[in-house]
Amino acid sequence: MKPKVSVIMGIYNCEETLSESIESILTQTYENWELIMCDDASTDNTYNIAKSYEQKYPDKIKILRNEKNMRLAGALNHCLKYVTGKYVARMDGDDMSMPSRFEKQIDFLENNPNLQVVGTGMLSFDEEGDRGVRLADPKPEPNSIVKRNPFCHATIIMRSEAYKALDGYRVCRQTRRMEDLDLWIRFFEKGFRGYNLQEPLYKVRENSDAFKRRKLTYSIDTAGLVYQACRKLQLPVKSYLYVLKPIIAGLTPKYIMNLYHKQQLIK
Repeated sequence: MKPKVSVIMGIYNCEETLSESIESILTQTYENWELIMCDDASTDNTYNIAKSYEQKYPDKIKILRNEKNMRLAGALNHCLKYVTGKYVARMDGDDMSMPSRFEKQIDFLENNPNLQVVGTGMLSFDEEGDRGVRLADPKPEPNSIVKRNPFCHATIIMRSEAYKALDGYRVCRQTRRMEDLDLWIRFFEKGFRGYNLQEPLYKVRENSDAFKRRKLTYSIDTAGLVYQACRKLQLPVKSYLYVLKPIIAGLTPKYIMNLYHKQQLIK
């Protein structure tokens, strides 16, 4: 029997997109999965939608609920307590997985026991249609973490034992928007390695409003994490210059940042 993959999903006020996200898991070609969702104190109908799927698929889907909003890291840690699979997959409540996503990623990890995680490319889309493809480096190295995120967080499948070794996500002020960057610092610090499939197996919902929500305080938090990466991973002195990058991005007008990210997409 093929190994089980536990899909963890922190959900918050995503009533308009959640069903589409769940349906993309239900239609996976890989059948041995469980879906664990944690509603992070939503104020709309998100929890009820998730609950209806649990009632329909009680052997496959479990819904948890936080009494107060814990942000994504806290919600994912709640999910991790209930994981029973050999592998753990990430998923967001406003995105979709391509039908062959789990099958291709798990097949890769089964054939590469020396690697702890595998990510994929992402097909960006908005209300007007597909925007383009975003790819991460195939073989991320520790020194690349200061330049760009080594893995597209929502696309990853990681070995459960690796998640346990990392003790899940760190919940604090500094990781309130960059829980993934903190995860990757600790990931490389452990000597772990991963790979990114150069195929868009994940559809990510992106629009200009996302940049309007980004605050300068979040950029300062990110700069602090980049500094930690340089220090903990013993990166070259020149790497410390990248501490300024998130600050500059935070001070740049949001419409310019939106244009910049659009240009990074592969059409």
